[in-house]
Amino acid sequence: MRALEAVVARSVPAFDRLRLEGLAAVRALDLERLVLRPLGHAGLLPALAPSEPLRSVLRMTDDMLRRGVAEFIGAFTLIFIGGGAGIVVAHFGSSSGGLVGVALANGLAIGIMVSNLGHISGGHFNPAITLGFVVTRRITATLAVVYWVAQLLGATVAALILRYIFSKLGGVAGATPVPHLHEGKAVVLELIMTFFLVFAVWATAVDPRGAFKSIAGLAIGLTITIDVLMGGPLTGAAMNPARAFGPEVAGHMWTGWWVYWLGPIAGALIAALLYEYLYLSPAQPAVVGTPESGVDEPRPGETALD
Repeated sequence: MRALEAVVARSVPAFDRLRLEGLAAVRALDLERLVLRPLGHAGLLPALAPSEPLRSVLRMTDDMLRRGVAEFIGAFTLIFIGGGAGIVVAHFGSSSGGLVGVALANGLAIGIMVSNLGHISGGHFNPAITLGFVVTRRITATLAVVYWVAQLLGATVAALILRYIFSKLGGVAGATPVPHLHEGKAVVLELIMTFFLVFAVWATAVDPRGAFKSIAGLAIGLTITIDVLMGGPLTGAAMNPARAFGPEVAGHMWTGWWVYWLGPIAGALIAALLYEYLYLSPAQPAVVGTPESGVDEPRPGETALD
């Protein structure tokens, strides 16, 4: 019997035996290691380049994809829930929650998504926030581009779906300065509101002494809520270029579009750089001295750090 098995084994080509033993279950990289590389060593194929760089590229691409999808979902949620709440309130009045309802919808949408996806992508969902991470060297420019594309795409898809659902109610609730408000003042409002938002992001999610695991989503969401309560009736309180861009594309409304890029970007950069270099830079040596003495002196040897 064993002699017969040996004859059969020799009569089956090597690739057929490999297939019969489970070729369908072998991954592409394993196939290279098991088949192509030995053939190269035997001189039957040209020498193969090391596959570790390929693995690194695949891992990096996969990581960017996962992060990008998270940013897409977060931006989509903000526009679909926040913008949808705006449409409902505009057509059904205070019975649907009014300004408080819109503010809570926006704040809760971001708060929940930050809690859900913050550990994957950082929970930016906002091109201005991502730019703050770039200038403070917390993410690479390549990853930032992935984030920006995902954020703008998520916002646009959500706005187009809202336009389809609420087509009979008159379109999409975008961010547009009210007629009596000068665009320069709208920029200042968006700058200040975005400053509050990004400062909250740095204080709770970026600062290692913050409370990311505990309250970051809540703090960031509530910051958006208070901003909408104040600035919603005036500028729409976008605080986010994507929040304005999606409805602008879907509704073909470009009035004051630059307000929602200049204001949020300026506010985000000021908040990010201020917090980064004021609170996250290496601390100087602490001074010591009793209150009674009225003298503050550095500890022995600490002056050498200057």
